[in-house]
Amino acid sequence: MDRPAAVNLHVLPTRTGGAAENMALDLLMLQRYPHEGEARFRHYEWRSPAFTFGLSQKMGFIRAQLPEGHFDLCRRPTGGGLVDHRDDWTYAWVVPRGHPLEETRATASYLAVHECLASALRDQGVPAVLKPIRAETGESGEPGAGGPVGVCFQRAELHDVVHGDTGAKIAGAAQKRNKRGLLIQGSLWRPAAGADAVDWDRFGGDFASRIAAALDAEAMAAPWPELDEDEVGALVEHYSSTEWLDSR
Repeated sequence: MDRPAAVNLHVLPTRTGGAAENMALDLLMLQRYPHEGEARFRHYEWRSPAFTFGLSQKMGFIRAQLPEGHFDLCRRPTGGGLVDHRDDWTYAWVVPRGHPLEETRATASYLAVHECLASALRDQGVPAVLKPIRAETGESGEPGAGGPVGVCFQRAELHDVVHGDTGAKIAGAAQKRNKRGLLIQGSLWRPAAGADAVDWDRFGGDFASRIAAALDAEAMAAPWPELDEDEVGALVEHYSSTEWLDSR
């Protein structure tokens, strides 16, 4: 017998944080928000100019790609490449263990989230489409699975969101699966979508509604979960540490 799909999508309030804090809260949204049968979605912002990079990336490579200047820098709990958050729209989505989308391959869940995102952009006139073929070189295997994909917005991979007229990459994502479910962290580069042409508040609501539909769920606003502040602080400290940044 199939296990039931999620019945609610909890849409959490927007929060602003540093890179380590944002990464810690995304992981804890997966680890410590165990409402069975409910998915979680949040959009968040950045306290200062920030870059994040994938779990398996080499630190030497990452530092060679960074522009000059001071940036908040953090290794993500998911895979993927180096992401510039200075003018992006960032989100995280958790699918609970046992949901059909959580049990599918990374390719299918990557496709699902980007179909939702592209559809929300098209409703505002942005010709957003999904890249239909895999790049010939440097491909990581499955989108968002954590392979060495370099710098995120320099080249689109299979099922990334691209601009139908210019070919510019608009959005990418990365994933982490464990016994609690599936975490998807995603970034939309607003200049590639035409930042001034998009109502971003409307986009956030439309995107969440489409994610709920993909889960066969109902989107509902939810308060921020009551996380253990000591655990949050310890995880933020971990993600801020030199040991974590240089762990590859």
